[in-house]
Amino acid sequence: MRGGVVVRMPAFLLQHTVTVAPYLGSSAYGPRYGPAVPVDCLLEQQTRVVVGKDGSDVTSSSTFRAPLDAPECPPESRVTLPNGDTTTVIACLRHDGRGLPTPQCWEVQLR
Repeated sequence: MRGGVVVRMPAFLLQHTVTVAPYLGSSAYGPRYGPAVPVDCLLEQQTRVVVGKDGSDVTSSSTFRAPLDAPECPPESRVTLPNGDTTTVIACLRHDGRGLPTPQCWEVQLR
């Protein structure tokens, strides 16, 4: 960061709340998740093709952007959208302007 300036996402952009249960790994009984936590974000519901963690093309139905201080959303985390639909995280990308006057945020791509 140049000059110690951190540009946070403006609060007026955080119009939605999703619930994220972070993926902890797999067990003999299936996937394990941490406690579900609400995340204020900007949700965009648009279908597009993104690159999955294994490098393959994956269809994403939604993307949300949240401040960098939001809870972690590793791939395979379970996300409940405002309308009650449940989906999983494909990828979580960090956007950091490194001192440029751009909002710093997480971009979380969902199945």
